[in-house]
Amino acid sequence: MLRDAQRLQVRGERVEMWVKDLEDIAHEADDVLDEYEYELLRRKVEIQNQIKKKVLNFFSSHNPIAFRLKMAHKIKNINASLANLKNEAASIGLVDRSTLVNATSHDIGGLDRETVSNFDQDEKYIVGRKEVTSDIVTTLINSGKNQENCLSVMAIVGMGGLGKTTLAKSVYNDPEIGRHFDQKIWVCVSTPFEVKTILSGILEYLKPEKAGIKRKAAICENLQEYLKGKTYLLVLDDVWNEDLNKWDDLMSCLLNATSTKASRILVTTRNVSVSSIVQTLHTCVLGKLSEDQCWRILKYKAFPDASAVLTEDQERIGREIAKKCAGVPLVAKVLGNMMRSKDTNGWRSILESRIWDLPEGEDRILLVLKLSFDELKPPSLKQCFAYCSMFVKDFPIYKDDLINLWMAQGLLYPSPPNRHNLEMEDIGNEYFNILLNNSFFQDVIKDNDGIIRVCKMHDLVHDLAEHVSKRKSNDSNETRHMTHIPTSVLQGVPERSAHKLRSLFLNIEGLGDILPNFRGLRVLNLYKADIEELPISIGKLTHLRYLDVPIQKSKHSPNPLESFIIYKH
Repeated sequence: MLRDAQRLQVRGERVEMWVKDLEDIAHEADDVLDEYEYELLRRKVEIQNQIKKKVLNFFSSHNPIAFRLKMAHKIKNINASLANLKNEAASIGLVDRSTLVNATSHDIGGLDRETVSNFDQDEKYIVGRKEVTSDIVTTLINSGKNQENCLSVMAIVGMGGLGKTTLAKSVYNDPEIGRHFDQKIWVCVSTPFEVKTILSGILEYLKPEKAGIKRKAAICENLQEYLKGKTYLLVLDDVWNEDLNKWDDLMSCLLNATSTKASRILVTTRNVSVSSIVQTLHTCVLGKLSEDQCWRILKYKAFPDASAVLTEDQERIGREIAKKCAGVPLVAKVLGNMMRSKDTNGWRSILESRIWDLPEGEDRILLVLKLSFDELKPPSLKQCFAYCSMFVKDFPIYKDDLINLWMAQGLLYPSPPNRHNLEMEDIGNEYFNILLNNSFFQDVIKDNDGIIRVCKMHDLVHDLAEHVSKRKSNDSNETRHMTHIPTSVLQGVPERSAHKLRSLFLNIEGLGDILPNFRGLRVLNLYKADIEELPISIGKLTHLRYLDVPIQKSKHSPNPLESFIIYKH
């Protein structure tokens, strides 16, 4: 019925509500099974410790008869709800499509090549931007050459998906820039535009050991000391701020830290109003690629083997699809990834898709991304992608942490026997690589062994994740995953909504009175929370599988680790 619901979602709200109700019941069933497993484990520990006493157990909260009655009641309610949903399905036209082939983990094999999304390692990803890169480099180096104590700003403006960040990276890594500036700094700004956070990010980029400084004045003093006598290029990527006062505040601090030599700032933004506020040099309005350039991207993505020979039909259809890309490299990249796994008929179905009926722009790009999302197999992979909507935009996503989070949410299922009994971590790695190969992840950072450690999501890809997860904001009473929450919002979550919550990322104190309300939590991340010990109420979180706690310096722990993570299968 879910397969049919996916096919019929265009029918409107009733089908969407039916799917939501089924999801709620599925989560309740998952909680029941988890409670049952937890009780088995608790009793096993009691027996091992030889503290089981029948009289005490009968009158305690762990009375086995009471437990069985409670579980029976819950199971009965869940079964009744499922029966009601089945009856409701018939009334809205949903049918059982069990005859369709069910996608399993077996479908995710065969994608061994990890697409390299960092252009530094593969120049083929940069198409049609050499001339504009050279112009920006020349402008940054030559403008104000005879001026001292100068901090000029240049903006790159363009719609989402045009490759503003890629162009900024191309400039940033240009050899001429490296020779001209003593220091290069890269800070991803996104939203909100907080001056102290940006300054802290600059200092952390220059001196990682200074990352813990909290006072703005101290941050500025350290920047002034470190940048004294140096010239630098600062890239502020993905700026949305239109508040002139905030920008002036940032510039004031940077001017105080600027040397007697001329330094430069390069800003990327989707908003023309932002560029008018920040620029002192001319604005680079990023243009679209040509049809031939889009075809080069499509062809490379569809056939990574440069020696591959295309048929006449593939060449013709591919070039027609390149026209439909409307000069947007992100669209070409995503469609090229889709074309790689399809035959000529599959290419033709892309060309004939109704998404091209939409006018050019970000709405069309979002639908192209949705088309790629719909192709993902198995269904649990789609859930893993949707889960990524919980991260704020431009948040660095650590691969190993992400896989552990997927595991904690029960999104990674054990492999069937024909997959050689892969562990969940192996399935998670395969899922990650598929999402990377489909351009859902980018900006990867690898360690010295070439293993991917960190990645990010393009803003439009994040928009898609929010769309498919129906997650728009933290203050929704229906959300299951909340990040960066102020205490006031957390305390105002109704009891029923609190019980639904599965993930919570906090950086606040005073957790003891709040945590017992969120008994359904699978994930608790206390990032940057200034605490020295965990509240005892954390023991009430019997479903908890992932706990990330930063360890603060104290008299009891003079040389602590940065943090520790506890994960329970």
